[in-house]
Amino acid sequence: MPSLRRLSLALASCAVFPMTGLADPQLASLFQDHAVLQRDKPINVWGNADPGEHLSVNFGDQTLTVTAGADGKWTVVFDALGANASGADLTVAGKSVVTIHDILIGEVWLCSGQSNMEFEVNDPASSYAVDNADSEVSEARYPSIRQFKVARNAPATPADGAAGDWKVCSPETVGQFTAVGYYFARDLADRLNVPIGIIDAAWTGTPIESWMSAAALSKFRPVSNGHPVPGAPASAMDPYVASSLYNGMIHPLLSFGVRGVLWYQGESNVDNASAYAALFQAMITQWRADFGGGDFPFLWVQLANFNPPNAPPGNQWAFLREAQSRALSLPLTGQAVAIDIGDPNNIHPKNKQEVGRRLALIAKAKVYEVPVDYSGPVYDKAVVEGSNIKVHFLFAGEGLTASGKPLQSFELAGADKVFYPATAIIRGDSVVVGCTKVPKPVAVRYAWRNAPDANLFNGAGLPAAPFRSDTW
Repeated sequence: MPSLRRLSLALASCAVFPMTGLADPQLASLFQDHAVLQRDKPINVWGNADPGEHLSVNFGDQTLTVTAGADGKWTVVFDALGANASGADLTVAGKSVVTIHDILIGEVWLCSGQSNMEFEVNDPASSYAVDNADSEVSEARYPSIRQFKVARNAPATPADGAAGDWKVCSPETVGQFTAVGYYFARDLADRLNVPIGIIDAAWTGTPIESWMSAAALSKFRPVSNGHPVPGAPASAMDPYVASSLYNGMIHPLLSFGVRGVLWYQGESNVDNASAYAALFQAMITQWRADFGGGDFPFLWVQLANFNPPNAPPGNQWAFLREAQSRALSLPLTGQAVAIDIGDPNNIHPKNKQEVGRRLALIAKAKVYEVPVDYSGPVYDKAVVEGSNIKVHFLFAGEGLTASGKPLQSFELAGADKVFYPATAIIRGDSVVVGCTKVPKPVAVRYAWRNAPDANLFNGAGLPAAPFRSDTW
């Protein structure tokens, strides 16, 4: 019953900031028992009270005073604090006193996108379950990892608040954690030894346009896949309307301190991959501006191998992967390649453990300055050598490997632009590619299919990203 679901979500959104004339001062819903706040950054805390009410807000050894505005809104900013896993109280005192407990200081990451980010560790209410879900749940005892799950909300205009609550990671709660976010957090927590908070703001099946602000989309028209342009008439709570999810699930978070973003989305934009590169980069740039944190880390998962059902074999997904890769031109970005761990018959691959680990490797190297290998081989250049093409790679590490098998999924084309399967042989940190049907090659491609058999890795066991040397 979609109408009832939309009504319940709308009521949840309204409940974040109740009407004024309140008996107690109110904190925004992000500030609840068990919250994790971002370390080493000024801490914004905000909420509602009666208009003109004088408040004293205490956290640790800091106490600030503020007067609620005519609209009842108030904000204070505490000095930055270092990591703290002991748990502290946050108290707001006005006409009455409100206290929230067990607040940790650590690293906070926003996890957003569509269904592969929404995919949970093991939720009985959905079909989501990771590999080895039972043992993963039973072993999930990480009290310093917490998740805030943002309630679904897709309003036509930017919302002030987001409904949701913080959950402490345990066997009783982890089933409903975003799996990618959880495994990323688990890996980081083990290495950094600080609390990790993840904010899960994802909605299955949604296009990138829904997650972009009206300002970010203002340069693009029409938006791809036939989704309405900003301002187009639409029913309430439609997650496929441009900017609707930015309005309801990102805008309310903008004042909350985060270290960076994890993003897993793109499946819903495959039909118009040519537009995605510009849209994605515009979204990253606008989110960074809106959060006001400068070029904070923005990491994403490149789409895994998948064959769309009832469709002939093709390379639409390859072009979308390329569009994602182009965002690496932006500073402090990173891409976890998943071309080897998908399921050609399931758009929701279950090996989210490795996805989270690969994202964590990027964060360790680029954000936390931990000396780890974080990237598989990346195409550098292709040089024609007689009837072959020699492909050179960055991030080859200690050498390239094909996991003990012949290299797969290389193709060559001549001036006629027709690609043929090719033989490829590893030569140190390069690959020599040849094909008897292409005696005069001019272009090479690797894993340029929806669901290729991709088996080129570096010595760290990380996969090569799909690539092409042509621009055809």
